[in-house]
Amino acid sequence: MQSFASQHTLSFAEFLRQAGVSLAVSTYQAGQLLLIRPQTQGVNTHFVGMRKPMGIAVHGALKLTVGDAHRIEFYRNLPAVGRKIEQGQYDAAYLYRGAHVTGDIDIHEMAYDDADRLWLINTRMSCLCTLAPDSSVVPEWKPPFITQYDLLDRCHLNGLGMREGKPRYVSMLGRSDQPGGWRSNKTGGGQIMDLDDDSVVVDGLCMPHSPRWYRDRLWFLSSGEGALMRLGTDGRPEVIAEVPGFARGLAFFDRYALIGLSQVRETAVFAGLPLTRRVTDRQCGVYLVDIEEGKVVGFLHFIGDVREIFDVQLLPCRAPTLVEADSPLLASSYELPTEALALVAPGDPVQDRVAEATRAHADGRLDEAAALYRKVLEERPDHPQAKHQLGVCLVDQEAWREAQAHLRDVVAEQPDNAEAWNSLGLASSRLLDYDAALQYFERAITVDRQFPLAHFNRGVILLKLQRFVEGWQEWQWRWQLPSFTPFRCQQPQWQGEDIADKRLLVHSEQGNGDHMHFWRYLKHARARCRELVYVGPEKLRELAARVEGVDESRAPGTIPNDRFDVFVPLMSLPACLGMLDPDVPTDFPYVRVPDHVQVRSLPEAREGGRRVGVVWSGSVTHKDNNRRSTDLATLAPLLQVPGIDFYSFQFPVSGAEIAQLGQLGATNLEPEIEGYTRTAAFLRQMDLVIAVDTAIVHLAGAMNLPVWILLSFDADWRWALEGDTTPWYPSARLFRQQPDEPWSGVVQRVAEALRG
Repeated sequence: MQSFASQHTLSFAEFLRQAGVSLAVSTYQAGQLLLIRPQTQGVNTHFVGMRKPMGIAVHGALKLTVGDAHRIEFYRNLPAVGRKIEQGQYDAAYLYRGAHVTGDIDIHEMAYDDADRLWLINTRMSCLCTLAPDSSVVPEWKPPFITQYDLLDRCHLNGLGMREGKPRYVSMLGRSDQPGGWRSNKTGGGQIMDLDDDSVVVDGLCMPHSPRWYRDRLWFLSSGEGALMRLGTDGRPEVIAEVPGFARGLAFFDRYALIGLSQVRETAVFAGLPLTRRVTDRQCGVYLVDIEEGKVVGFLHFIGDVREIFDVQLLPCRAPTLVEADSPLLASSYELPTEALALVAPGDPVQDRVAEATRAHADGRLDEAAALYRKVLEERPDHPQAKHQLGVCLVDQEAWREAQAHLRDVVAEQPDNAEAWNSLGLASSRLLDYDAALQYFERAITVDRQFPLAHFNRGVILLKLQRFVEGWQEWQWRWQLPSFTPFRCQQPQWQGEDIADKRLLVHSEQGNGDHMHFWRYLKHARARCRELVYVGPEKLRELAARVEGVDESRAPGTIPNDRFDVFVPLMSLPACLGMLDPDVPTDFPYVRVPDHVQVRSLPEAREGGRRVGVVWSGSVTHKDNNRRSTDLATLAPLLQVPGIDFYSFQFPVSGAEIAQLGQLGATNLEPEIEGYTRTAAFLRQMDLVIAVDTAIVHLAGAMNLPVWILLSFDADWRWALEGDTTPWYPSARLFRQQPDEPWSGVVQRVAEALRG
């Protein structure tokens, strides 16, 4: 019953792309190793289930090692294998190569030295260790005040810093030789020691972690303060940047630091920390800090069941994958000594070029990929894979007409190619030829009746055409897509049967706007059951609690298995309830601000004027965000309409956008709208909200506030194909982009309406 997802800023994704790196992140709390990889648009976060992953050691481009519960697991990179997985989209494949059982020693940070020897922090025994075949671990160093080895965690040794290729620094939470003695002074007993002479480099720290030698200086995290620190030239620690979470896990690249953050709770261990007093809405994720400017410039937040991060390590590749111990790929992957490779038969040069093109395609280098596919077809005009992949690449390039023409040729030669029919349907739908798109999706399904993506794409078009009976049925195929993580539990899923005596759990899915849009069905579901428990993201929990029909609102991972009898996904409610069209009996507003939420009162609008909130971009993780969003520069003419006090609800906002808002005389509310409850409290003070199709319009619509929605020419299914009103939100007015019309044209029409 776990839910894993993430959201990130554009700047975070751009950093990974420009640096040409990815991240390995461990979370023992959620039992996951995460590979965070850049894509053409945004970031891909891949979750790999493990027992209790903590310390991560990366050795060049070859080795990835993970301390997992009572063992250390070793992976070795074979890039050639990555080129053979999923059409060659990976530039690194870390294959499982074995494990060393250490016993339960609470492995913390690890690192390789220049001699290729692994060093690890043995926290329970308060020592630094290496490995040997005939031992669980080999203790190599302990703090001089530790008199005996035991498993009772005397000083909570945790961090390991390398310098010049060997272990040099360790961090600990408290100087103690008593079992668990570090806990007595956790807010100021932390130390960092130098292994060369057992000296204390810095003392009096609040839960230090992750010592690192970088740019000839010692850096570390003050976890209990939520701060990145550096040892000054005077020997005193100095704060470089503060972050909104328990900081643990630190990596550097050029002028940037990547810091792992955890959402610590007010437990006995974490109570009374400076961080918990300073930050109430603590985040879990990875933060990007410019160490020269000393400020946060980007972040990735985890939502759902990931609430704690332990380690963050850079991987020198863009698209890594992990081949686990139970993968059948291990049986067909071989690594030979260099001298043996001379006798290996050469590969097919044409197929090698196809693999090269596929790698470029997967890496988002679409122009390069298309050129490589075309080069293959010049040599081998009948190469079916190159023909098909070129068509897919053209779709990804949004060269819809060329893709459509090319894919028609492909399916004429390969009539049983279901994927090509599906891609042809997608190209046709983007050209607004929905009848043809439906035919192509149906042809794909005829070839492969268990093709989830074709079913799902067909469902989207049917919903867009307001054919809801068929559309909701096809919509159910979303759970067969790799991008959807099904809700797993022992209870059965509700299919619409009588549950009058049962407790129903409704779990949220997809984006924040989808949650709010479908909350209207909760009261109708509650009428069918004995009790309704709603499970959704923490940032929406308070708002959901006040929606009619909700008996209890919980965050993911916080509900016992015996709390409910049946469950249902939120967006499956229309089918279960038999409410198959938008005319759902809804009492507006159905979203209300909790009484205890207080925000500042905004200044009264100038005489005769109004207060108008604006949003110009949705979440960068949304697959169609580049199509549904615009930018502040394009929206600027709207913000120049006289007699209006404009307020920006955009989140996040870049430094350049903040400056531009100031020049336009608009107020930036970003620092004050953490979480949707506070956002709703500020929205309530607006006379009008103007936004692109993102969560804000659903929040405003559910609150029955006047909202003008700027829709792209190929808008989301819920807005239908035409008209300036919608049955979903009576208070909404739609402004539709015409085909080939720039966003500036839509903005001009909105500005004229606003003047009127």
